[in-house]
Amino acid sequence: MKAAIRRAAFIHWVPIALFLVPITVVASGTGNGVELNQIASMFAMELIKQGEVVADGKGAWTEHRPSVVQENEFIRIHGFGEYAKWHLGIDRRFSETSKRRYKFPYGDFKNVHRCGLLAAKARARQYGDTDIREAAAELIRAMKTKPKGLTDSGDVAANCFIASTSICPRAQKRIDQFR
Repeated sequence: MKAAIRRAAFIHWVPIALFLVPITVVASGTGNGVELNQIASMFAMELIKQGEVVADGKGAWTEHRPSVVQENEFIRIHGFGEYAKWHLGIDRRFSETSKRRYKFPYGDFKNVHRCGLLAAKARARQYGDTDIREAAAELIRAMKTKPKGLTDSGDVAANCFIASTSICPRAQKRIDQFR
């Protein structure tokens, strides 16, 4: 009698287990499907080396990020290939011709913004995108160092870079308090 009850219980639990196993496999997947855009990361590093940076503080991204109108105009003129270079994340679930595909913007289509990288790093940490978080952190570190090949020989590009990244002590103190 006990054997019959165990067999009946086993038979009822098998379909339930077969139903739950695929659900747990899907739930333990990669999450949001966003991956690091290697091309954008290299593009941002090149811009930083060229001195195309804005060394602003944390929280300024809401004011500095491109508006929807600016994004649409940039896409109309340059296309989605260039638009993608300004985003550290790619969500392959969406079409290449959709703005929804491109995540974690970091610049204003001219310069790399420190506040954009800080925002991308924070959001990537929040969503568990470690590759994007590490890439943003690396770019932030690169902004703090002087690019190779630039000297104090009166080079205009070098002087612009130094001027854009040097912060008065009072402003530096305000930035440090947000870290």
